[in-house]
Amino acid sequence: MASALEQFVNDVRTLSSQGNFRELCEMLGKSSDVLMKNGPHLDTVLETLDLQAHSLGVLAVLCAKFSLISSTTSSTPSSSASSSSPPPSAQQQQPPQAAVNANGTITPDNEVLFAQVQEFIIGCNGEQVRFAPDTYAELCHAFTQRLVELKLPLRGIGLLKRAIRKIQLFDSQLTSVHADLCQLCLLARCFKPAIEFLDTDITSISQEGGHFDSRHFLLYHYYGGMIYAAVKDHARALYFFEVAVTTPAMAVSHIMLEAYKKYILISLILHGKVMILPKYTSQVVGRFVKPLSQPYHDLANACSSNCASVVCAVLAKSHDIFARDGNIGLTKQVLSSLYKKNIQRLTKTFLTLSLSDVASRVHLSSPSEAEKYILNMIEDGEIFATINQKDGMVIFHDDPEKYNSPKMLRRLEEEMAICTELDRKMQAMEEEIIVNPQYVKKAFGGGQDEELPPSAGPVGTTGSSGSGIASGGSSGTSGTSGQVGSKLGTYSM
Repeated sequence: MASALEQFVNDVRTLSSQGNFRELCEMLGKSSDVLMKNGPHLDTVLETLDLQAHSLGVLAVLCAKFSLISSTTSSTPSSSASSSSPPPSAQQQQPPQAAVNANGTITPDNEVLFAQVQEFIIGCNGEQVRFAPDTYAELCHAFTQRLVELKLPLRGIGLLKRAIRKIQLFDSQLTSVHADLCQLCLLARCFKPAIEFLDTDITSISQEGGHFDSRHFLLYHYYGGMIYAAVKDHARALYFFEVAVTTPAMAVSHIMLEAYKKYILISLILHGKVMILPKYTSQVVGRFVKPLSQPYHDLANACSSNCASVVCAVLAKSHDIFARDGNIGLTKQVLSSLYKKNIQRLTKTFLTLSLSDVASRVHLSSPSEAEKYILNMIEDGEIFATINQKDGMVIFHDDPEKYNSPKMLRRLEEEMAICTELDRKMQAMEEEIIVNPQYVKKAFGGGQDEELPPSAGPVGTTGSSGSGIASGGSSGTSGTSGQVGSKLGTYSM
């Protein structure tokens, strides 16, 4: 083993035994070159370090091993994408030849590395790794990217759940690893593990040593919106897409662009119209994103006519664009939602109608299709009606709910508890802001010329306010709208 590597091991042991983890983190940050130059000996280093006592040292070695893999595959097409691009889906990538055997199985080196990562995440010392949350997140990102490249997303879902729980200070804290978990769940079509985290409203964002990339914040809400849309929780999906679109920015990333397109579609499914974005939405959204989403606005205008034939014409005209963006499934749901809303309008005008009349008024192809829609709506509680199969007549009823049952009372109490907890959190945040030195100085300490000290900047910020769609940096994603549509939109809805 090289002397420099021996010194690395000795420093890790000494500083860990002394409990001087901050100094150890600084030393590890300067040791990346040593580890990269001694790649063949890294497994030996891992054998000499104790996982619980030297968790930070093991973490640095594992990150170096992933960096070596990345450097050896950087010249291949599968890894030529810009570092600012969103993680592409597994359907687009072929496993690197160095990672698979001739029979398609994973090479022993990769199996060993995955086993080492699993052992580390399960058994590492949580108190130690919290001194280097950025490096810990970097390991999770590299592990996720490797699984995506090898088309093994299901393998990492349980492990990333444990990784998040280990690094979180509390359940409502967002880490950059959340986005990795959502990506793997999307690829594996296994949504329940991600929904467990998505259902928890975020009240804090992990700073990760000042290295939290706004891209992960955007991807978490973008992927989260797609997961909710996949399980037909459209209200929650709309909220997640709205957060992605309204994130403060001086330039709009392609993640925000793709989220805005899905925001329009979910709005049409849920409300039959595009919901107005909040007033705090950055001006660049209206200036740059809306013109790049014209086919979606055309669809919204068609839906406002309540005419299915007009909507079908727009869907046929822009079919290639919707397919490129991976939104064909959502556009079909928009049309289906229009049929349902037209049927609901009939319940406000008629007490009885024949199935053939319903089909004619709603522009469905046949009475049997009308019957299918009505039965589904009755089952989902969207309308209250009965169908006389003998006469082919539909009888519409009023809502039987009297809002006086124990079940309704329990629901009311649950909603009130949620509102009370939200009010408590808002008061706590307000108290925290009031005593913030920067806020006090800005609000009470000086004139108009005083500015807040420079910070990491708003999420999604890149370049000047007139720069349009971001082409690089933490906020943006490289490539054209179509290219990003093929990456972000590959998870067809």
